Amino acid sequence: MSYMAFIEHLKFQKRASAHTVAAYEGDLKDFFNYTNQHYDINQPQEISTVIIRSWIANLVEQGLEPRSVARKVSTLRSYYKYLLRHNQITTNPLTRVVVPKIKKRLPVFVDQGRMDNLFMHMPEAHAYTEFLEQAIMELFYATGMRLTELVELKLHNYDGHSVKVLGKRSKERIIPLTETAVEALTVYLAQRRELEKVVDNQYLFLLDSGKKLYKKFVYRIVNTYLARVTTEKKKSPHVLRHTFATHLLNNGAQLNAIKELLGHASLAATQVYTHNTISKLINIHQNAHPLEKRRAR
Repeated sequence: MSYMAFIEHLKFQKRASAHTVAAYEGDLKDFFNYTNQHYDINQPQEISTVIIRSWIANLVEQGLEPRSVARKVSTLRSYYKYLLRHNQITTNPLTRVVVPKIKKRLPVFVDQGRMDNLFMHMPEAHAYTEFLEQAIMELFYATGMRLTELVELKLHNYDGHSVKVLGKRSKERIIPLTETAVEALTVYLAQRRELEKVVDNQYLFLLDSGKKLYKKFVYRIVNTYLARVTTEKKKSPHVLRHTFATHLLNNGAQLNAIKELLGHASLAATQVYTHNTISKLINIHQNAHPLEKRRAR
């Protein structure tokens, strides 16, 4: 297909994740299937603004959520910008295209009291898998790292007080660890050394079979532990990432520092967490404003 050079560009130049590459390829395949079926066109140079608008209307008619529509249009924008940069087109048909408005979704997080309760009442671990589970939970909450980042951690990425994480686009960042996370990892690693068979030795976290963790296994662990303290529908590693960021912000951490710890490319991605500080700001305002103090007398 005509867009495969762009897909190769994402893989090898942008170093996008396999998940991102698959999503872009799927979106472009669906788009050109539509233009081929309805307009007998499969070359990007022949696509007009009218065709793109009709495609968007078709997506909406199919009941696709505005967020999903916006993502597909974003894929198309990236593709056409690539074509412009490489002089394969002279005008961009998406210049005058407007996507449906997206209702902003606030990050789901677990409040600090519930997280304190979770870790204060951790059952005593006896089996290898229990030590593994508790180390995983401690590390997620201590670092806010992504699920893929945790699964891909190597032994040499941990130095006893911090972890080196390989994030999106192969960008490295170093995250300091809490004392409790270090303690959990120390105990876990002692158990890891006792495994009868180690298959994937370079990885920090291993199953009791000695093999590397897989994502669904980690997801189930997080879901099970969070179910003890919250009734939220979402109980995923990403909820722990949101929880980490929100708690740091509520306890005085600077937004720029949180951005670096999370591995965000821009501050805009981190600013979504500021909504969770509103209640704290209200309390500060009530306690510090002269008029509020006067009323309290």
